[in-house]
Amino acid sequence: MFLGTHTPRLDEKGRLFLPAKYRDELSGGLVITKGQERCLYVFPVPEFQRVTATLRSAPVTAKAVRDYSRVFFASASDEVPDKQGRVTIPAGLRGYAGLRRECVVIGANTRLEIWDAAAWAAYEAEQEQAFADLSEEVLPGVL
Repeated sequence: MFLGTHTPRLDEKGRLFLPAKYRDELSGGLVITKGQERCLYVFPVPEFQRVTATLRSAPVTAKAVRDYSRVFFASASDEVPDKQGRVTIPAGLRGYAGLRRECVVIGANTRLEIWDAAAWAAYEAEQEQAFADLSEEVLPGVL
């Protein structure tokens, strides 16, 4: 499970230090792809395989499934962190997410998300009240 908020910087070669607490879990490889709201999703390989299996079982006759799968898989990049725990973010993915130097990596349960720091701040500010109001609809009877 991935938790927390981390603020690594993107270096001039497009590399990002993974949060230290997750380096062991991701050391064998990971997949980075486009996510919603112009962030990047980072999956450990086993989780990416699970998501792949779920999409594989979705009906290819559904246009939304085809459209989502095309973008999701076409933009995916399998990466292996270097010995310092850095991972290279491909240029196309950096452009999609608007990544500059200052980034935010958030834990999102089964994946990490990489955001441009300014985009994350704007998203978080916009969602604060909605988050406070949604607990009963999202987790009825749990919280």
